[in-house]
Amino acid sequence: MRFIVWLLTKVQSILCTFAPANKPTLEPFLDTRMKVIPTTESRISTIDFNNLGFGAGLSDHVFICEYKNGQWGERVIQPYSSLKQGLGLHALHYGQAVFEGQKAYRQADGGIAIFRPERNWERLNKSGERMLIPAVPKEIFMEGLSELIRLDAEWVPRGENTALYLRPFLFSSSEFVAARPSEEYTFAIVTSPVGELYTKPVKVKIEQHFTRAAQGGVGYAKAAGNYGGAFLATRRAVEEGFNQVLWTDHAEHAYLEEAGTMNVAFVVNGTLVTPALSDRILEGITRESILILAKEWGIPVEERRISVDEIVEAAKNGSLQEAFGMGTAAVVSPIDGLGYQGEVIPVPAPADGVAMRVKNALADLRYGRTADPKGWMYRL
Repeated sequence: MRFIVWLLTKVQSILCTFAPANKPTLEPFLDTRMKVIPTTESRISTIDFNNLGFGAGLSDHVFICEYKNGQWGERVIQPYSSLKQGLGLHALHYGQAVFEGQKAYRQADGGIAIFRPERNWERLNKSGERMLIPAVPKEIFMEGLSELIRLDAEWVPRGENTALYLRPFLFSSSEFVAARPSEEYTFAIVTSPVGELYTKPVKVKIEQHFTRAAQGGVGYAKAAGNYGGAFLATRRAVEEGFNQVLWTDHAEHAYLEEAGTMNVAFVVNGTLVTPALSDRILEGITRESILILAKEWGIPVEERRISVDEIVEAAKNGSLQEAFGMGTAAVVSPIDGLGYQGEVIPVPAPADGVAMRVKNALADLRYGRTADPKGWMYRL
């Protein structure tokens, strides 16, 4: 075992010598508590990498770490399989569950890098705190993630606009039906090779009946129930010819908040405007990154309350120059139509607008085609 540890350390040292500047590397996990059980039958041949959808095919291995007796236990990477819990699983009854969405990208030089994983770790624990779930230590999150991707490296696609989607999640794993917090929790990671969620501009319906989140609730957390509760409204919007809903506030349905599974932004008279964060809006990492880039480019940025009336009027009088959603799955998705009160109001989706500029800039960064002065990409 000592020889293996020494050998891994030497190999990592050699690789770091050739690592590009401004590309932080994740150290190999050498803790003997990490157990790795490789699969004997890979399922990678069942995936058509030339026609990837989104989130359908799961990779060979998963990472699991369980919380019991007040502490996190052994880290395990094992073949994808069914849960061991029974129907009394606490998460099924009381919804103590949160998750993250992030991506690993195949670099231009053939390597693999993750986009801003530490921000996902921070947000996962922020969500978990709201749902009374114990925090996952940074070491467990980062090392579990990196070692899992290393093992399933061949699952990281090589095509344009593709990535390995990463789904770290936390759920309550005690088995009882008493209405109280769980005593045990499970942190796990599954991965899936994906293509683009939206391949063309989308139409969104400004929601005037259903509510995604209320003040004082869990809207800012990436809680599982937030998404389950959105399915009905989204289904009805799709039946009406839209791709997603544009959520409004719970009190008056008068102010814009999120676009389905994305944060939303508008370009009005040359200014990039996006709803200010609140306890009803998820703090998107893609959103944060885009705002940083826009400010650096000299684009005026406003984070503020945005009324439905303002955007509808801007769309009708021509001052709304573009609108787009932004998120891990959607990346940057131009919006070319707003549904409101039975009318579909067209919105420009210019090929050379702000949306496409930030989309291309993020793609060049994520695929290693440009420099990374901020250190946003973590190479494996």
